[in-house]
Formats: sequence, C-alpha cells, structure tokens
Amino acid sequence: MSEKNIAVQAEGIKKQYRLGVIGGGTLKGDLQSWWARKRGKEDPNVKIGSKVYKKNEKFMALDGIDLTIREGERLGIIGHNGAGKSTLLKLLSRVTAPTEGVIRVNGRISSMLEVGTGFNPELTGRENIYLNGAILGMTRAEVSKKIDDIIEFSECSNFIDTPVKRYSSGMYVKLAFAVAAHLDSEIMIMDEVLAVGDMAFQNKCLEKMRDVSMTEGRTILYVSHNMNTIRSLCDRCIVLSEGKIIYDGDVDKAINIYLSKGSDKELIRNHYEFNNTYRHLEWNHGDLRIEELNLDNSGIVCGNKIPLKIKVKSQESTEDVSFRFEFSPMTTPKKSATMTTGKKVSFGENETKELTLELDTTHLVPSRYQVDVVAFTTDDVGNDCQLEGVFPGFIFDLSENPEKDPLLWKIYNWGAVHLQDVELKEE
Repeated sequence: MSEKNIAVQAEGIKKQYRLGVIGGGTLKGDLQSWWARKRGKEDPNVKIGSKVYKKNEKFMALDGIDLTIREGERLGIIGHNGAGKSTLLKLLSRVTAPTEGVIRVNGRISSMLEVGTGFNPELTGRENIYLNGAILGMTRAEVSKKIDDIIEFSECSNFIDTPVKRYSSGMYVKLAFAVAAHLDSEIMIMDEVLAVGDMAFQNKCLEKMRDVSMTEGRTILYVSHNMNTIRSLCDRCIVLSEGKIIYDGDVDKAINIYLSKGSDKELIRNHYEFNNTYRHLEWNHGDLRIEELNLDNSGIVCGNKIPLKIKVKSQESTEDVSFRFEFSPMTTPKKSATMTTGKKVSFGENETKELTLELDTTHLVPSRYQVDVVAFTTDDVGNDCQLEGVFPGFIFDLSENPEKDPLLWKIYNWGAVHLQDVELKEE
C-alpha cells in the first residue's frame, strides 16, 4: 500500500494509566498522603469507602494496537464498555500521547469525542464556528464561505448568535457535527455523540458522513453501540476487547463477534427458568405461568426443526390456550417472524403441564435470534387475550445449511424470513 493512500497508521500502540487519585489538590494534602504511605498508615485524604490502590498500580487501556486506515475508508470501532475505544480515539486525535508506539496521521483531523468538545461556552455558535476553523488552520475568509451551509445543516439558525452555554446537549451536537462535516478536514472522528441527537438528525448525519467519504474522499472513524448505524455507515469494522483488536474486517462478522463476545454462556443455553424479570407484568393476567423451557441448542441449521419442552402452570381453570413465538434477529430491530401453535391446550386449576412442540426454521435465514414466548386465548370476535409472556423466552444461533445453496439475503434490509421465490414466465 502506498504511503500516500494511508490516512492513519498506528504501530504497537500502548496506553497505560495509574489507578487512583494522583495529587491531593494541595501541597499539604500531598505531603500528608506521602507521610502516611511511608509509615504504612491509612491515607487521611481518601474518602471513606473508596478503594485504595497500591503504589504504582497500573491499568493498560490499550495493549499493542496495530492499525492501518486508508484514505476514504469508513471504519467502525465497536466493543464493550472499557474495551479501549475512546482511549484509541483520543490517541488518534492527539488529545493524549501513547505510552508506547507510533501514530502517523496524513491530514487534518476534526473530532467529536464528547458533547461540547472544542467549544467555548462563553462564545456564540457563530464565534465557535470561526474558532474551530482557526484550530484547523483555516482563514476567516475560508470559514465565511462555508458558514451559511454549516448553520443551515445544524438547524440552529435561531440560536446561532446565542452563547453555546445556553444550548441543550442536542443543539451542541447538531452544531458540532455541522462544523466537523463542513470544515476542511481529511479525517473525521466520531465517538458515540450522535446518540444525543434525535433520530432524524442521526440519519441526516450518517448520510452526510457517507457522502463526504464517497465524494470528498474523507476518512471516517466512528464509534457506536448502535449496530444499525455501524452497519449503515461503515465499510470496515474492528472489535476491541481488553485493549486489543480481536477482529478487523467485514462489518457483519464484526457485529456478530461483538454481540457474542463474552456472553455466549449467558445467552445461548439449553435450560431457562423464568422469573418476574422476564415478564411484562402490566398486561400479564397471572392465571398462567411459563416456568421453564428446554431445548437442544447445539448445531441448529436452516430447515431443521427446534424441539422445545415448556413447563406451564395454571392457577385458574383456563380453556383453549395457544402459544405464540415471536422471532427477532438480534442484529436488527425488525421483528422477523411469528409462529403460533395450531393445537390449543386447556388447563385445570393449579395444574402443571409439560408441553412438547417443534419450531420449523425452513423460512428463516442464518442469524442469532431472540424468541419471545406468549400464551394467549382468543375471544368470540377473534381478539387475543394475553395470559403470559416471557421476554426473551430463549436465544439461539441458526447456521447455514451446508447441503443447500448459500442464501444471499440482506437480513438488515428485508428481514429474516425468506419465502419461496416468485416464478417468472416470459410470453
């Protein structure tokens, strides 16, 4: 790869922090703390109940990061809290320096690491636009050419001459993003801040980032816990865990790794016992309780049937109970499928039954699914009366069937149900 095509290159990056409070705030406090440590006594300046860290106790926020980002690339960065995402962006933005390693940046950087970054609260929105332009090395004339577009995009025209200390967090984000998107920078770094804005503005920002990347060749680094925005914007994704990159490549594969990392044992299991945390008690009648569910959760492939055993207890006599299974792929918010038992079951007072049934996966495409289980009856005019519901009932992974042709299907656009293809006949 040519050096001219590289926007950001990080080699062997490590960032280490000392744990605990550094400095007591006053010379007297520091001397008191130092004298207490020398005598092996309790630090008089530590708050009651606070953890006291040993001298020189360290935390490695990033532990050996090697990363090369090409010009015009839209890189998603995902990982659980504490994985090192924000630390990495601070290093790339040169807010702080790495403990070890080298970072090379080709171009100017505009970054939004938190709400209000780079704004002086005493200045107006208009003045802060010029301030940010000056920080990026632009002249006043260059900023003036773009300021009308910035104000229009920010949707803050009525407040542009008001000090930003009076802005809401949403207004802060709108103006800050408009500045970052329109001023002359080759690299944009966004750290979860778009979550503060409303949904319409989030979509507007994502479309703008995609546009400046494709038309102007800008490089985008985007951190978010919203997997739909990551999938919508990014063409490459890395997964961070405990300060290390554990995956770098395809966006969908990265999202699946992120969703399953460290939680498979808790999510994917064969036996479920349902307490009140699973139930929507506001509409649960309490006449029926789904108490346990068992399934064989190993190696479920497309087209197979999932055998289930459900333990149900009735407190009152209940006639003609049906069960509904609502399938949702965990990588998209779209509800994908609903299956209902054709046969109805009746219960006597204080009766417990173990029911056996099978769920057909013929029309589901490969994904990780959450399945909510609802028990209900139907009145004389066809309305459902919800008796019980557990959310989620169970979670399972559905794999591609190796005996069939691979199914090319955009689950995040079209949902997770694939019915029989339409037959086309030409006259």
